[in-house]
Amino acid sequence: MRAKLLLLISILLLLLTGCSRQSQTQDHWSEIKQSKRVVVGLDDSFVPMGFTKKDGQLTGYDVDIAKAVFALYDIKVDFQTIDWSMNVTELRNGTIDLIWNGFSITPEREKKVAFSQPYLKNRQILVVLKNSGIKDFSQLKNRALGIQTGSTAQQWYESDQKALHAKQEILYDQLPNSFLDLKAGRIQGILLDEIYADYYLAHLPKNDYQVIVDKKTPADYFAVGIRKTDPTLRKKINQGLKKLQANGELRRLNQKWFGTDSNYLGE
Repeated sequence: MRAKLLLLISILLLLLTGCSRQSQTQDHWSEIKQSKRVVVGLDDSFVPMGFTKKDGQLTGYDVDIAKAVFALYDIKVDFQTIDWSMNVTELRNGTIDLIWNGFSITPEREKKVAFSQPYLKNRQILVVLKNSGIKDFSQLKNRALGIQTGSTAQQWYESDQKALHAKQEILYDQLPNSFLDLKAGRIQGILLDEIYADYYLAHLPKNDYQVIVDKKTPADYFAVGIRKTDPTLRKKINQGLKKLQANGELRRLNQKWFGTDSNYLGE
């Protein structure tokens, strides 16, 4: 009896391992097309890319684009909130099909995921209090800096950016918490995406913050994160983005969310 039980457990483990391996290596487009559903992972506090409004409704620039792209294929998008620091792990495990939430192309990420064509230009900026006396990045060297865990800002900061070696690096799961700490004086600056900062600060009832831009900071580009084993899904997303470029939908969404299309990467 014991031998039979051990044999059964071994078979089950082999089956589970086989399923996991198949999930990690196969092209999932046929499954997505058949089920007419695709799962997008996001941080639902990341304005204006994907965020939950006070009424509980999920909205955002990337939410609109993802829906528009997959509407071309008659596929519904399910949005799933994830721990942003675990986004690549969630993608690899098959919990989500895509990372689509202000996800910048970086050399570190390119080792782990495939990217769609870029569709929006961004850069890393510093936010401080207006009365802080801080005028440039170098003044953070002896102070505490807030950064979101797993963000492009963290990767950029940790890649030996000597102009911004703060005395202490404080990591946050979500950026709104870093603004609370900045206001309270627990940190003296926040390194983050310019697109997030511009939208967040523009919608505050009272803006006590100042944005500092370093001209030496290179631009980065938002794209969709895709498993490297999903070339067909990547191809379909790229085709969809190109169609939205051609018919003017991407320009319209830029105007809707930013009031401008200056960050738009057109034809």
